[in-house]
Amino acid sequence: MRITVVTPTYNEAENLPKLVSALFSLPLDLRLLVVDDNSPDGTGRIADDFAAKYPERVSVLHRPGKMGLRSAYLNGFQRVMESNAQAIVQMDADFSHDPSVLVTMAALIESNDLVLGSRYIPGGSVDERWPMWRKSLSAFGNFYSRAILKLPLHDVTTGYRMWRRETLLQMPLERIQSSGYVFQVEMAYLAYCLDFKIEETPIYFPDRKFGKSKISFRIQSEAALRVWQVWWGYRDLRRVGRAARV
Repeated sequence: MRITVVTPTYNEAENLPKLVSALFSLPLDLRLLVVDDNSPDGTGRIADDFAAKYPERVSVLHRPGKMGLRSAYLNGFQRVMESNAQAIVQMDADFSHDPSVLVTMAALIESNDLVLGSRYIPGGSVDERWPMWRKSLSAFGNFYSRAILKLPLHDVTTGYRMWRRETLLQMPLERIQSSGYVFQVEMAYLAYCLDFKIEETPIYFPDRKFGKSKISFRIQSEAALRVWQVWWGYRDLRRVGRAARV
């Protein structure tokens, strides 16, 4: 299966070379699209160097500045849809998503529409060095979203995902409005409302190995309200289900 990894970047100059090396060592037919938001640390230039070195495997989408996770992925999806990719991966550049799990995800996507890397199923976990308040915040945010949306999934906030190309093509992505980390919740909920087959595979979610986390209390508080807006905004699709696919 031809797989393209979409990786949004902002100041990931330390991580990107390591990520490219890790991805290209996998036994997969894999390509990488870097969506860079004009990183001051030169991440975009590093990505261009890799695109020149691996013109068939690496491409770069340059954007003028920080425009948010939603548009980074939606812009990336649009670019990848123009290629011959059969599966599309959402993946962070900071090694909080273990590249080796892609082998398992690639096997699962053969019989599913979406595969989630889950921290909250048996075998999954978060960084043992996290303080209790951070573990609790992460678990509660996931529980909160699942409870409101009545999602029969264990990890709806995970950002590590593999989609079948046909799945994304059949989703009305123009309806996605969430920014930040609720974007992940909304995408999973939209797929669920459209009755796509979703599987979860366990992942270990470590803290960033390099750089600084970009999450903030403001992002968390905005997410709490936005989940309710997602629930209300997709009430029509909940009634129609599979028939609402594009």
